[in-house]
Amino acid sequence: MAVYTNVPFAEAAALLHTLDLGDLTDLQGIQGGIENTNYFVTSERGGATLQHVLTVFERLSFEQLPYYLHLMKHLARHGVPVPDPVPDAQGEILHSLQGKPAAVVNLLAGGSDLQPSLAHCEAVGETLARMHLAGRDFDRLQPNLRGLTWWNETVPVVLPFLTPEQAQLMRAELAYQNHVAASAANAALPRGPIHADLFRDNVLFVGDTISGFFDFYFAGHDSFVFDIAVTLNDWCVHHGGDFDGVHDEARAVALMGAYQAVRPLSAAERQLLGAMLRAGALRFWLSRLWDLHLPREASMLQAHDPAHFERVLRHRVATVPTAVPALLDTCLLTA
Repeated sequence: MAVYTNVPFAEAAALLHTLDLGDLTDLQGIQGGIENTNYFVTSERGGATLQHVLTVFERLSFEQLPYYLHLMKHLARHGVPVPDPVPDAQGEILHSLQGKPAAVVNLLAGGSDLQPSLAHCEAVGETLARMHLAGRDFDRLQPNLRGLTWWNETVPVVLPFLTPEQAQLMRAELAYQNHVAASAANAALPRGPIHADLFRDNVLFVGDTISGFFDFYFAGHDSFVFDIAVTLNDWCVHHGGDFDGVHDEARAVALMGAYQAVRPLSAAERQLLGAMLRAGALRFWLSRLWDLHLPREASMLQAHDPAHFERVLRHRVATVPTAVPALLDTCLLTA
């Protein structure tokens, strides 16, 4: 959990008045997330109680943030359940608190489920496909800031903290991903805005129905199949115990079958899904190592365990040649 910037009550109250959200009555730091400062804000306006989320951005700049906020606006207009940034009287959705960029969005209903059912996985696959289709005509462009360029820059920084065996795996996987990135199949991948961090705690449900995708602040322009792979690597692997990081076939079939029923994968995507599963595991192993060994100061912070995604990566490297073709063939039969 993380609160890096302590926002005074009076300053938050002034921002809510600017946004015509009434009088602030409660300001609570949110447990969860490691990139930004988040608060639940409750206000009263005209006898009604309003609830929103206030985010103060710790790494993203005033120049980078319009991409994320306008992407959420775009998706919301296309019927995708995402947080909708609140504008001021001039229509501006990016604000400032404590000298840092800030935004206020509506509080979505529902809650996350860290032990999703097959129905939950199907809902995620279907909504992710709709999100990808909706984003194709989004007119802003920003790269995935935690993509290959960042991996190449960050691997040398974390290598001194690894065992020789871990360092060997890290170097080998980075070399493989650079090889994949230079391939003709990679150049042919359909691309657009992706969430890039669609973990179980970034999706809300009411029953089996999705009420929201949120935390778009790792989003960027990248391949849709990488987004699918990141999602599969959290929703469709085992968490904890002797099977931590091992592929969960039933959940994967449910998620991929629902996705392909809305947006079938291209030939290039089918060819590189396995490589992208490895890429997604590398990306989060690397970022968790970064957060663990090079942490920022915060009044509340608990870094995620890097070992989980090391296990996911090792399992993907060992099983992709057989597991991915079987997964895709099953999904084609059930779609």
